[in-house]
Amino acid sequence: MEQAATTPLAWGFLLAGLFGGLVFFLYGMWRMSEGLKHSAGSGMRKVVALLTNNRFTGLLTGALVTAVIQSSSATTVMLISFVRAGLITLKQSLGVILGADIGTTFTAQLIAFELTDYALILVIAGFFLMFYGKRNTLKHIGEAIFGFGILFYGMKLMSDSMDPLRSYPPFLSILHSLENPFLGLLAGTLFTALMQSSSAFIGIIIVLSQQGALSLEAWVPLILGANIGTCVTAALASFSSGREAKRVALGHVLFKMAGVLLLVFWIPAFSDLVVSISPVSDLYGTEKVAAETPRQIANAHSLFNIGIALVFLPFTGLFNRLILKILPGREGAVISGTGLTGIDKKSAGTPSLALALTRAEIAGMIKMVEEMFAKAIQPLLEEKSPMAMSSGSVIIREIEWMEKKIDQAQENLTRFLLDVNKHTLTGRQSAEIFTLLSTVKSVENISDVIKKNMLPVIARKQQIDLDFSHEGKEDLKAYHIKVSKQLMRLRSVFEEKSFEKARKILYKQFKYLEMEEDFGMKHLKRLTEMQEKSIATHELHTDILEALKLVHQYTVQIARGMINMSSAEQ
Repeated sequence: MEQAATTPLAWGFLLAGLFGGLVFFLYGMWRMSEGLKHSAGSGMRKVVALLTNNRFTGLLTGALVTAVIQSSSATTVMLISFVRAGLITLKQSLGVILGADIGTTFTAQLIAFELTDYALILVIAGFFLMFYGKRNTLKHIGEAIFGFGILFYGMKLMSDSMDPLRSYPPFLSILHSLENPFLGLLAGTLFTALMQSSSAFIGIIIVLSQQGALSLEAWVPLILGANIGTCVTAALASFSSGREAKRVALGHVLFKMAGVLLLVFWIPAFSDLVVSISPVSDLYGTEKVAAETPRQIANAHSLFNIGIALVFLPFTGLFNRLILKILPGREGAVISGTGLTGIDKKSAGTPSLALALTRAEIAGMIKMVEEMFAKAIQPLLEEKSPMAMSSGSVIIREIEWMEKKIDQAQENLTRFLLDVNKHTLTGRQSAEIFTLLSTVKSVENISDVIKKNMLPVIARKQQIDLDFSHEGKEDLKAYHIKVSKQLMRLRSVFEEKSFEKARKILYKQFKYLEMEEDFGMKHLKRLTEMQEKSIATHELHTDILEALKLVHQYTVQIARGMINMSSAEQ
């Protein structure tokens, strides 16, 4: 041992092997993640329905989705989009965050299996599936296996390169300095924040632990630091985003910080618990520590995240109130923004996730169009008065603002979908992108109809002295209610991916078309009867009726496109 300790190290070969192995390790993790995400395919379609149930299904969904897509950051991006679109509440998102923290430990568990001796076999098997698999699903599974093999090959390179360091005093001194809990916490936080991946840093810890220099208790502070570091990156990313993004990121930070504070003073007891539930080898001394510690690290990482989920899940309501108190809503806001410009461009590389996010954003667009549609009819049906005129002017400004938001959303979503289209897609995903591109344009057309066809009628009505006849007003009100219901059904199509609602829109269109024709005939009858109010408001009445009809036609057009896409998938 003394001789080994004094033997000069070949630093060039050591560093080349270490960093080369790290490159293979990170590349393998990325390929494995991409393969898992793509093989998930349409399974991501059901995520919205699962997320909108209770906190327990949210926890399970967050764990499952993150285990598949191997990115808690991607799950957080999805949550922010859903919260902005109004599909889930902040409180519901907190359960999913806790689940995502569990799901992100999946990679560490895989790494801890120490399949380094079989790395090249995995690479070969994955390669053959990638290039000779007949179905896309098989190709993507092959990509995941290929990445898994590359990952373990990188681990083997790093482990072999670091073997001489087992007896190198300066290296051992650095490792032992990390036994200080606060230094370990700081190092784990900083390195994870720099790498932007807790899974990657935990993997490196596992490789280091294979040297057998330290027991689990010394590695736990680094594990806790990695858990803080992973939410630091999310918090930094939210600084340039909207309030919803900041709230979701703050929830993530609060959970991790509270969990670390609860555990940091009980590290020895926690380590003993992990050791008691982890496998035991028949080896002795350093070899025993080297063989057992990797699995213990993975188990500690999982147990910590499972523990904070079980402890904090019943208190998501309390955390929700705390977050809203720290980041309250802006006072005096007349209308809320949709947040439709906040999709992370990185999610374009995961088509299944990107399409789920796009559907959530479209639901948000439709929700804003519903608000525009509801506001536009108010000054038309009110009795003429100074207060009504003032209210009408405010409504006009609000609708013009919302129409600009819809225009911006349409441009952003179109660019985003075109970016998604550049990646490897299934035939079903390509068809959905085409349908969604058409949909966002049609939703934008509805907002144009409200602004260009209905707002001028409001201004013209304010200039005349007469209101609509009582019968005419009731007809317009009834037709507006029916079209509003169609818009609500359309929003459900995207919130729940409910093709049943789309079919109901098509079924109702014939009834509403007959209703519109009936209202038109009744108005003509009032004209022939020379009713003064009907004559004075004739053009306004027909213009409004035509605008309502156009909104309904675009709604039906979108529903028909979704049904056609659904039929093509089957």
